[in-house]
Amino acid sequence: DCLPAVRAAVGSSVPTLLDSGVRTGTDVAKALALGADAVLVGRPYLYGLALDGRPGVRHVLRCLLAELDVALTQLGCGSARSLGPEVLVP
Repeated sequence: DCLPAVRAAVGSSVPTLLDSGVRTGTDVAKALALGADAVLVGRPYLYGLALDGRPGVRHVLRCLLAELDVALTQLGCGSARSLGPEVLVP
């Protein structure tokens, strides 16, 4: 909820990272649309690591990227860079 306000306060000269509650590719898309420059995904990474070590991490990250690709396609965005607040439904 506060990400747009943070982005407005710091402008584009300070990289804005979101790190909390990111579990899916749609979470990544929302964060980028709200103004994050990057999204950190620690918990999914750790779930994959606990599940199957390095292959588990690879699997989780591939799933996350696939979900992001689906979200971008559904939103009609050619890339994550084209996400903006206009794609969000209040």
